[in-house]
Amino acid sequence: MRVLLAFDKFKDALTAPAACATAAAAIQAKHPTWRVDSCPLADGGEGFGAILTAAAQGSLRAQEVAGPRETRVSASYGTVAWRNIPTEARRHLDLPHDPGPDALIAVIEMATASGLALLPESERDPWHTTSLGTGELMQRAAADGAAAILLGVGGSATHDLGLGALAALGFQFQDEHGAPITPPRPRDWERITRIVPPRHSTLPPIRIACDVTNPLLGPRGAAAVYGPQKGLRASDHPRMEQASARLADLLCTACGRPKALISVPGTGAAGGISFGLMTAFDARLLPGYALVEAWLDLAARLAAADLVVTGEGRFDASSLEGKGPGAVIAQALRHGKPVHVFAGAVTAEAPAGVAVHAITPAGTPREQALGQATAYLAAAVQRHL
Repeated sequence: MRVLLAFDKFKDALTAPAACATAAAAIQAKHPTWRVDSCPLADGGEGFGAILTAAAQGSLRAQEVAGPRETRVSASYGTVAWRNIPTEARRHLDLPHDPGPDALIAVIEMATASGLALLPESERDPWHTTSLGTGELMQRAAADGAAAILLGVGGSATHDLGLGALAALGFQFQDEHGAPITPPRPRDWERITRIVPPRHSTLPPIRIACDVTNPLLGPRGAAAVYGPQKGLRASDHPRMEQASARLADLLCTACGRPKALISVPGTGAAGGISFGLMTAFDARLLPGYALVEAWLDLAARLAAADLVVTGEGRFDASSLEGKGPGAVIAQALRHGKPVHVFAGAVTAEAPAGVAVHAITPAGTPREQALGQATAYLAAAVQRHL
């Protein structure tokens, strides 16, 4: 029996690699002759950098950068050789020219420098957070000679249009007297009257892995949809929306770019960092899950499996909308493979042919469920497989 383990993260409890490792150990303890293929999933958020770097036999480079509230944090970015990236994933990257087999591609996960998980709930406030640290990682990757930068933007704590990252990459933000405002956090936006781009940029091509289709502004925009989970109060939404529109207009003018960029699907990702990098450096958006699927050669690994096992922290209606475990389930069913799903909580009905298992005993307090997730997952896998 050949088993494919393709878990996403169990938020606040298990990373995707840890979930795969837990399930693998449980299976091999019960079925020592089974062959297990572990394929942790990520779509641009938590785990994106480490998972893609490991899959392409790359290495992680540590860097101290500004966290979302400017406290210095230890972050890292991956470097992988172009020759180790599968052909289909290279097509997704769509670089302007072949960089050569030994060229290094930087894989950066925004959440490691500017992520919501880096802050306690009491400090989550998008008026005060910045993407400066993400820009510092990008600047370091460029200085180290990266031929391209692949940025995963899930899980951010910010709504600064990526202006903090742009500050790290050479942009200047000035008040009416020409005094610098750094980093340009939303709380200081009303003082910004001028944005000055760097005279010369040495940044390589930037690709942003993102499955979000929200525009920057409006009822489906960044502040309306994602602001509340980052600490934005409902009463502050109109002010944030107005401030975002003004700074977006100012950035477009400074860069000589059309204001129509504001309405492009995906520019609302990660508090608008997609908009900022597209406007400033002509970054391009890529479908996050499709890229990861190609990078991990998931289709071939799924075809070779006799049994497919996936899961995540919560299996709900959104799980079946084409990303992560939902995409794995859809592909497995098309191949006629049996599928088991393990999740901390289950609120969605399973498609025909799929067995879904809630690993957490009914009535378990949330803190206990998170703390015992490893044991609960292992026990459930042994019980049902």
